[in-house]
Amino acid sequence: MYDKAEVQDAIKNSLQTEKNAMDFYRLAASHMRDQEAKKTFELLSKEERSHARWFYKIYMGSDIPDFNAFMSAPPARESDWLSDLEKLMVAELDERKALKLAMDKELRLEKHLREKAAKIEDPDIRKVYEINAKSTHNHYLRIESEYTRLMRIVHDTDIDTFVRE
Repeated sequence: MYDKAEVQDAIKNSLQTEKNAMDFYRLAASHMRDQEAKKTFELLSKEERSHARWFYKIYMGSDIPDFNAFMSAPPARESDWLSDLEKLMVAELDERKALKLAMDKELRLEKHLREKAAKIEDPDIRKVYEINAKSTHNHYLRIESEYTRLMRIVHDTDIDTFVRE
């Protein structure tokens, strides 16, 4: 279990992670040619911003006095979200590669959030992590659906319809 200082440090790290994810999706959206993929990334960017707000509301530190200023700051280039995306951009970024990377990032983030939640005693703070983990899982599902559309693969939820036709 965490003490209060460790919880606040974890919250601050989670706030930064959500900002990194927001910047990742915003940058990826700007490189998409497919309009549906672009819309998916733009929507995810907005949702990551709202996730960051959840963490901001429970953060007790004084080093982030203004949420909007923090979120408008330039992207943290050392973030693994952005460094991985930039590697893809050098190697010809396309929608499928960006979506595949996003799925991987969301799966890892969901696991991390669930692990943190399990170690936090304060029920209100734990709830923020649990809600965020569930939303992160929904991001994964949304991205997977868009990836499937782009790959023109029959999605698991459509298999019965496909088999009957």
